[in-house]
Amino acid sequence: MRKILFVGPSLPDASAMCGDAIEVLPPAAHGDVLAAVRAGATVIGIIDGNFEHVAPVWHKEVLHALDVGVSVLGAASMGALRAAECDAFGMIGIGRVYEDYAAGRRLDDADVALLHGPAELGYPALSLPLVNVDATLDRLQMLDVVATSDISRLRTVADALFYKDRTWSAIVKAAFENDDRGHLLQLLHATNVNQKREDALLLVEAMRNFEPVSPAKQGNWTFRATTLWRTAADQPGKKQNV
Repeated sequence: MRKILFVGPSLPDASAMCGDAIEVLPPAAHGDVLAAVRAGATVIGIIDGNFEHVAPVWHKEVLHALDVGVSVLGAASMGALRAAECDAFGMIGIGRVYEDYAAGRRLDDADVALLHGPAELGYPALSLPLVNVDATLDRLQMLDVVATSDISRLRTVADALFYKDRTWSAIVKAAFENDDRGHLLQLLHATNVNQKREDALLLVEAMRNFEPVSPAKQGNWTFRATTLWRTAADQPGKKQNV
């Protein structure tokens, strides 16, 4: 059984956790899931994916994988998005981020996006994804240590910031421009919930124990090898990560 996981900034230490049981590859881009299928993967996990400077993972790749019997799991980031879009066809979604998208509580793809440094440095986070902001504010609300009105203001401001500009410092500064809220900033950092990492860990554990079921796809549908699919699938020189 060959298990392949696409992951990056959501779980930069994935290789150490997966050992020899799961092959860890960089965030997936267009064509990488197809390449994994052709390389003999029986289980594919998608956590992170590229999207800004390259084409993202194509839904058609996921459907093709399911159609040929490959199990596909997704969580935390790009994987959660694709799972919410493809779960009716058999893709397996895991974690809170996936559940929020699948239930329609989240609609914007940018809620999981963040700016980060290179892989060589361990994908250091340079901004804060909105899913982590919301999870942190939910925890503070549960602890009842911050006024409800302040939490609502923080949510509104965080949602309005461009994903590359979103940090706790930027959120607090914009929310309380003329008020010294240094204590609040310290509390946010101390209470910070990394929801993407938590969901990614759940996916790794699920993959470690996963036994493929047949058929992988669900529902009464037929994969259509359209002209666009055949053209994309047969492109020579496509980057192969596997």
